[in-house]
Amino acid sequence: MAKRQLFLHLLLLLFIGSAAAQTRQNITLDDIWGRNQGLLNQRTVAGVNWMKTGGYYTTLDAGRIVTFSIVSGQPVETLFDQRQATSLGAARPLQIDDYQLSADERKLLITTEDEPIYRRSSRAEFFVYDLTTKRLTPLSRGGKQQYAQFSPDGKQVAFVRDNNLFVVELATGKETQLTTDGKRNEVINGGADWVYEEEFSMSRAFEWSPDSRRVAWIRFDESRVPEYDMQLWGSLYPVEYRFKYPKAGEPNSLVTVWVADVTTGKKVKAQTGTETDIYLPRIQWTKNASLLSIRRLNRLQNKLDLLHVNATTGQATTVLTETSPTYVDLEFTDDLTYLQDGKSFVWSSERSGYKHLYLYDLSGKLIRPITTGTFEAFNIVGIDEKNQRVYFLSTEVSSLERQLYRIGLDGQNKQRLTTEPGTYTANFNPDLTYYLLYHTSASSPVTVSLRTTQTNNVVRVLESNDALKNRLANYNIAWKQFFQTKAADGTLLNAWMIRPTNFDSTRKYPVLMFVYGGPGSQTVKNDWDTRDFFWCQVLAQKGYIVVSVDNRGTGGRGAAFRTATYAQLGKLETEDQLAAAQQLKTLPYVDPARVGIWGWSFGGYMTALCMTLGADVFKMGISVAPVTNWRFYDTVYTERYLKRPQENPSGYDANSPVTHASKLRGPYLLIHGTGDDNVHFQNSVAFENALIAAGKQFQSFYYPNRNHGIYGGNTRLHLYTMLTNFVEQNL
Repeated sequence: MAKRQLFLHLLLLLFIGSAAAQTRQNITLDDIWGRNQGLLNQRTVAGVNWMKTGGYYTTLDAGRIVTFSIVSGQPVETLFDQRQATSLGAARPLQIDDYQLSADERKLLITTEDEPIYRRSSRAEFFVYDLTTKRLTPLSRGGKQQYAQFSPDGKQVAFVRDNNLFVVELATGKETQLTTDGKRNEVINGGADWVYEEEFSMSRAFEWSPDSRRVAWIRFDESRVPEYDMQLWGSLYPVEYRFKYPKAGEPNSLVTVWVADVTTGKKVKAQTGTETDIYLPRIQWTKNASLLSIRRLNRLQNKLDLLHVNATTGQATTVLTETSPTYVDLEFTDDLTYLQDGKSFVWSSERSGYKHLYLYDLSGKLIRPITTGTFEAFNIVGIDEKNQRVYFLSTEVSSLERQLYRIGLDGQNKQRLTTEPGTYTANFNPDLTYYLLYHTSASSPVTVSLRTTQTNNVVRVLESNDALKNRLANYNIAWKQFFQTKAADGTLLNAWMIRPTNFDSTRKYPVLMFVYGGPGSQTVKNDWDTRDFFWCQVLAQKGYIVVSVDNRGTGGRGAAFRTATYAQLGKLETEDQLAAAQQLKTLPYVDPARVGIWGWSFGGYMTALCMTLGADVFKMGISVAPVTNWRFYDTVYTERYLKRPQENPSGYDANSPVTHASKLRGPYLLIHGTGDDNVHFQNSVAFENALIAAGKQFQSFYYPNRNHGIYGGNTRLHLYTMLTNFVEQNL
């Protein structure tokens, strides 16, 4: 091609590219939370329940529970259709919210009329559908139930109602009440109290034994726990909603573990020790139907014991103990798996400074480490005992990623199974012959593929999100750029930046920093951001650069990095955000007079500290649902990182935004939901009082009855319109 022709061809390509960029749409708040919401949502494959008999799985699709072929992906059989419920004997039409398949795959346990309570808890009506007789029956007629679970043999279902534990014999419909002392705000049997649900990520607190003979449960005596009074607005007179919430330093529930023989009704109390000011956050049966395991944490959470309990006598033996000079996070032992040989178990621990996997015999003797190195064996996704292999996710490639690996139980032959950059998770079928692999990156929504463990090859793609990718091609999308900045002490911190699509390096741009920053969290990861990525696009379109930095204390980088903030929560985190902001100001394309910050929850707390302790650094800030004094927050979370206020008062007060209210400078917006059962509205009330006393002007807004997530109806559109307006007016 002649030079002149080549030049004209390049001009034409530039013109076409420029014209295409000009015709691309801008993302609007309506696209995210308004009339068009859902347009930018990724699709995924959820609710998959692998079947044990043959190469099939079931899923809930448009009110139908359908069996699919693993290999072909084609529907094979409709197990239940909610439209047929009345013809099967239901008194009214049903809408399926969830379902379980019994272990023998002969019955369905169908959840309907699900009514959320807190983050993980709910109450519902349950129905049992017999796939052989085609009979549909209510599980119980005594009122809504919670946490209903089939016994392993599929012949019984246990559930909680009114804080008591029940068992139903399905063949006869006989309902047996195992406990009678349950009472609201006093005693809970088989369900978690508020703080266990929130901080130990649990709601159901009972477990069937492998032989279906016994049920073990946690009993919470919360009678001495102080109540929090949360007013609900809307009626002529506000309604009081009182629930037990142990704030830092206050009494917790007294917890005990019990085992009942469902045939005889005989109950045995587990002997978990004489100390009562403890946590018992996990119960789990071993492969021995007479041996229960319990995890016990002391109040300061720097010592965790694994107990093995004789289910007949209640006698307990401590088989393993983890200690730490800071804290033992329960999350790092949640890969506990008892192997089918009945002689050993896999345990996870960060005793080496990073989370790794270990093989123990049943007496608690270490057989060998399975994984080692300066990376996190993030979590187990499958153990193939037949072939003696463990599948796990790992940060070995990068703390920003989660890659899938396979390793022998002997610690040999480690193999990375994923190749593309990004974040993976996997869902294996029971015999570990197939698995669903989920993959995302910062520039690609999730792809779900079916693979075989024999070859790791793709059998078929279940979800590609091509439709979303095609839609996104019509928008002006500014993708995240990852980089590193330095902490106050020189430690390298991970960060990302989103620039306007028409970025001009000769211009000066305002910067809005987004912070969370809490212990073990990560906002800087190479995965699809379903939270605020598209709002970042709205801001980028308006000429803002958006940046997020993971300060010290965040996750994915080992214990030393995460626990550096111990006993002084907020101090190093704030110093790191201020240092990052100062470094951003030195960039030639950043306007140093126009750097702002915002965050939600822990990020709202961080923003409040940055706007007071860093008042000369940030021009404006927005705190949504912030903690403003850790004395107002719950025992489990707060004391894990700060100890109790009785033991570490300066750790609570020195880095409380309330303490530093007089230092606020610049526009500041404070937002909270009055129905926040987690970070109480009290936090914002206290901070506002301190700001008023200091003579500081600020703006605030409350959302009536909204919880910590501040959503429902038009709420999110209203909220983000307010956030956008505040940024435009003040940054």
